[in-house]
Amino acid sequence: MLVHLHQYKHEEVDFDDNRTTGESQTEDSVNKDSEEYFGENIQDFDVETWETVEYEGDPIQRRTLTIGGVAAVSVPQDENEEDDPDLPGRTIQIRTGGGQEFVEQAVFVEAQDENPDQ
Repeated sequence: MLVHLHQYKHEEVDFDDNRTTGESQTEDSVNKDSEEYFGENIQDFDVETWETVEYEGDPIQRRTLTIGGVAAVSVPQDENEEDDPDLPGRTIQIRTGGGQEFVEQAVFVEAQDENPDQ
């Protein structure tokens, strides 16, 4: 099956001479147009894209993960000490035919059958 998750992390702040600690970044400086930032359209790159979203009044980063060939999804019963209570989500375990993977600070979005006709 295909599994869709959102994974979260704290915003990586870039300081410049015009900002002070604690001063919020503007939407323009955080979410620059890809051509302005990279000189090319981001869709031409094969990279993971984090977007800035607001959570409890603070900017955080979120990305969408899609994992194929998943046999099972579970949330470990014991909480992971590395999970950050200031971010949404927690560690999710993904099992595939080739092993298992743990995705930290993740929220389960959806699971789909990869071959619904079978």
